[in-house]
Amino acid sequence: MRLLRSTDLALRVLMRLAVEDGSTPTTREVAADMDVPYTHLAKVVAELQHLGLLVARRGRGGGLALTEKGRTASVGKVVRTFEGSGDVVECEGANPCPLNSACRLRGALRRAQEAFFATLDPLTVADMVAPPTGPLLLEIGRPGM
Repeated sequence: MRLLRSTDLALRVLMRLAVEDGSTPTTREVAADMDVPYTHLAKVVAELQHLGLLVARRGRGGGLALTEKGRTASVGKVVRTFEGSGDVVECEGANPCPLNSACRLRGALRRAQEAFFATLDPLTVADMVAPPTGPLLLEIGRPGM
């Protein structure tokens, strides 16, 4: 299973903000630090803000900050939200699979997907930035790195 780019960015933004020491980086600064297009990151930030996981303030003194809900958010729930609840493979659609009505693979893949999410469910964003990850995140994007 491969995560969507937006899911990866959402998790990385939340982790980055979880280790900020009172500073509130802008979306542009975070995009530059992560070496991703600003417009793509802005969409991810907007969704995270809509979910109540971060706040984004405009203007002087503005920037991004993690909310308490964001700090304690389940990694599994964040991944589910960004990935959606669809099947791993497309069995229906323009060219439906002829095995659809008797396929055992679809159920096995669904169970594997749920096991994947279940593994991530108990982990929080705060758990993901425990040492050694958190200190390393603080260094990313700083001059000399």
